[in-house]
Amino acid sequence: MRRSSEVPLIARQEEVTAFRGALARAAEGEPGVLLLGGDAGVGKTRLVTHLADLARDAGARVVVAHCVDLGDVGIPYLPFTEALTELRGVPAVAQVVAERPALARLLDPAGGTDGAADHAERLQLLDGVAGSLAAAGRAGSPLVLVVEDVHWADESTRDVLRFLVARLRSEHLLVVATYRSDDLHRRHPLRPVLAELYRQRPVQHVELSPFTPDELREFTTATRGEPLDEAEFDAVRSRSDGNAFFAEELLDAGQSSAGLPWSLADVLHARLQRLDPAVQQLVRLAAVAGRQVDEALLRAAAPRLPGLDTPGAADAALREAVAQQVLGVEGQHLAFRHALVAEALVLDLLPGERTTMHRAYLEALRAEPALGSAAKRAHHALQGHDLTAALVASREAARSAAELLAPAEELRHLEQVLSLWESVPDAEALLEEDRVALALATAAAASSAGLPTRAEQLARRAVEGLSGDPGRQARMRHVLVRYVLDLESLDDALAQSSGALDVLLPGATDAGVSGDLPEVADADATPELAWTLAVHARVLLNVDRDDEAGVFARQTVDVARRADAPGAEADALTTLAVLEVGTPDTAAELVDRARERAVVAGDLRTEMRCWFSLATTHFYAGHLAKAGRVLEAGITRGRATGVIWGVYGVQLLDLALLVSYFAGDLADRPIPDGAPAPAVVYLDSGRLYAAVAREGGEAVAAAEALRPSWEMDGQIALVAGGLLADALTWAGRHEEAVATAEEVAAHVGATWSEFFLGRIWLSALALAALAEQAETGPHAADAARELLDRGDTLLAVAQETARRGRPRGGTLGPEGRAWLSRAAAEHSRLRAALTDSPADPGLWEATVREFDFGYRYEVARSRFRWAQALRASDDVPAAEVEAAEALGEAVAMGAAPLADAIHAWGRRARVPLPGGRRTSSLLTEREEEVLVLVAQGLSNRQIGERLYISTKTVSVHVSNLLAKLGVSGRAEAVAVAHRRGLIGV
Repeated sequence: MRRSSEVPLIARQEEVTAFRGALARAAEGEPGVLLLGGDAGVGKTRLVTHLADLARDAGARVVVAHCVDLGDVGIPYLPFTEALTELRGVPAVAQVVAERPALARLLDPAGGTDGAADHAERLQLLDGVAGSLAAAGRAGSPLVLVVEDVHWADESTRDVLRFLVARLRSEHLLVVATYRSDDLHRRHPLRPVLAELYRQRPVQHVELSPFTPDELREFTTATRGEPLDEAEFDAVRSRSDGNAFFAEELLDAGQSSAGLPWSLADVLHARLQRLDPAVQQLVRLAAVAGRQVDEALLRAAAPRLPGLDTPGAADAALREAVAQQVLGVEGQHLAFRHALVAEALVLDLLPGERTTMHRAYLEALRAEPALGSAAKRAHHALQGHDLTAALVASREAARSAAELLAPAEELRHLEQVLSLWESVPDAEALLEEDRVALALATAAAASSAGLPTRAEQLARRAVEGLSGDPGRQARMRHVLVRYVLDLESLDDALAQSSGALDVLLPGATDAGVSGDLPEVADADATPELAWTLAVHARVLLNVDRDDEAGVFARQTVDVARRADAPGAEADALTTLAVLEVGTPDTAAELVDRARERAVVAGDLRTEMRCWFSLATTHFYAGHLAKAGRVLEAGITRGRATGVIWGVYGVQLLDLALLVSYFAGDLADRPIPDGAPAPAVVYLDSGRLYAAVAREGGEAVAAAEALRPSWEMDGQIALVAGGLLADALTWAGRHEEAVATAEEVAAHVGATWSEFFLGRIWLSALALAALAEQAETGPHAADAARELLDRGDTLLAVAQETARRGRPRGGTLGPEGRAWLSRAAAEHSRLRAALTDSPADPGLWEATVREFDFGYRYEVARSRFRWAQALRASDDVPAAEVEAAEALGEAVAMGAAPLADAIHAWGRRARVPLPGGRRTSSLLTEREEEVLVLVAQGLSNRQIGERLYISTKTVSVHVSNLLAKLGVSGRAEAVAVAHRRGLIGV
């Protein structure tokens, strides 16, 4: 009987066709991903083997990598390490590896270095993996990367897969990943990854189905070499359900149809009974390792078992297992033809037998550590119930994972150590660290893995566990404070840092108010005290106690220098820079010093905080060109070091969007490749600025889509909510716009403080919506009074916020002053629309000047309003000049809604503008303008005021348009005009 691998591929033509198409596209520079799912044994491996052969025949480079099952912990990046090891000989790949130290560490873990900064290079590693795979393919000869069994992938491997797919653009690369559909239970970690990948453009999903009866007949005939009789075929069909592997094993059992076993385990047991006992023992040992096992490790472990402990017995058994096709060769490994074989064999073992075999592997790994990783040793120690060995190996595996920049795996190994701690009496002596240090290391891993809540929990338990040692507890509290700050629990952070200082520097918290802090002797100037002072200063900054924050930050700098703690010094200098934002040159000098110290400390997070602080210093001072240069340098640094998706890297990217928008660039800028989900939401809110200016009311849907993310971050709520209000105003949904602005103000105020400075912007937007509402229709006296009252309240809120808000540096910046000016101007426009008092052109002129620090779009929008106010004051020549200038800017920027609004007003107000559009209907241009206002319900007097003509002239135009439309009344005229398309709905 032939094996399935020895017969031509049966069926699967649809899948082969899809692969050929994807391969051809990859050869032309259109990368793709083929996700191949199916139940165990359905034929995934046979199919991808065939596809790999097709790819090689077509001139592609093919690399096959595997994920392995090591339970809850794994070997980070294993399939990609396997693939890059094979590709390292390709010159283009070798160059990518040489340019990225983090990637070289992955391929040569022994060459890695410890250090907190290494964690920050993780994204550099992900970028390096993607870049290496991209470099391995070329036009006409793409790289086909096959990753088998991703249902066993560790978290780092899943991260690489997500990152790789997200950044695919024009690489000559085709990724084929297989997984077991029947293994994906509801909480399986691969499920959300697949859901995310399915939405990506390059991804195709293929679900392999079992053979149909006709396909199964073809398969069994090819495998047996002759057709089965009907009875035997029916038995195979009913018992295999079309599963190729199960059908093959049923045929290979060699029994009559009446005696065919009912389960796969029975089939395998029947086959094994034909093998020599030593061979059976060897394949069971191999099965304990999983589908694949390193040959050298298997040879080293085998002699430690009965039946294989005589000279040459293991070698003979191994040769026979391969000859009988129970085991095969895959690269440097021995492998079962299918993982189901290994799983069935393990299930057939007694618990004691499994333990003995795991211990055999453990002893072999102890004797020759080069045979396997610490993660493998930890796995076999746990399964072999050697808790002491498991503790030591898990700690070593955690260190290895840290060097490989795999914080998720490091976290799981460290949590395993914590869980074993109580079961190993001499754990502290074995590891040469106590439980507190271990718990804090675990918290650091959780933080690096993006689990701030878990980090805070671990750190809190560790610190609270030191209640019997108040001194050490105080020295460790600064670690907890940093994790508490990540969760924005400011009251808790202040209590923690104050409690630590009460022990480490008694009297400091009380003296901070006066600025006369206790002296710190040289012997007491420790890194722990320096960090405690630094985080206390940062907490005070966050709770708006700026003077005290400055006192503690300055003392931090002194203590940190004496304690040789450059990281703490950099943190404190950055805090001081924030406090000096009112004097940009001084702030910039402080940030530069902080950045230098952060580099010395290897603290990339603080370094990126420095870049962001310097950029915001220039931005809030209105020096947009300087801010842009700093942003470019900071983003370049973030990308080069792989930390661009950290907190401050994302904020740099977001601020860069805002600076571009201020400069009048309204292009739809896509989010850079590889952005994690939280960063996407954050940046999507920033992209709304340009979207609203570019699309007006059409941007409402995009802004509404971000509403569920308001709870994530107050900044998202402020930006996305405020821009939603602006978009609603453009859409003519004025009441909703005002309500939205008020809702955002209440939401953010509850999160931050009542008089947060963004409230000025929200008030100005709400006033603009009220003014638009007042101008678009008649209002009864009560309604007009209500609109005026709401406008008065909004203006008062803006002015009170400007007085009581706390801008850094103590002075409201250029943008804040501009929006405060616009709030007053919009309030004037509102009153003009509802009363006989004209709008004040001077208020709009002042607003234009305030925005002229570089806010190009708002200059154009305010200039348009200035033109309207000038026209209402009968200064037509001046109105024409300002309107033409606003229109030219709107057109140049691509601000179509603003340009359209200026054109429409120019026609109504009889202000000639470049490119003015004339009506093509049977009505004159003026009659059409009158009809539009009639449709809005305005009286002749109100229409006259709007169009700057007399009531009598309006009456003439109304009579003319009624006659032309052949109608007798205003309502009928509007209805007919709608039907004929003469006016919009």
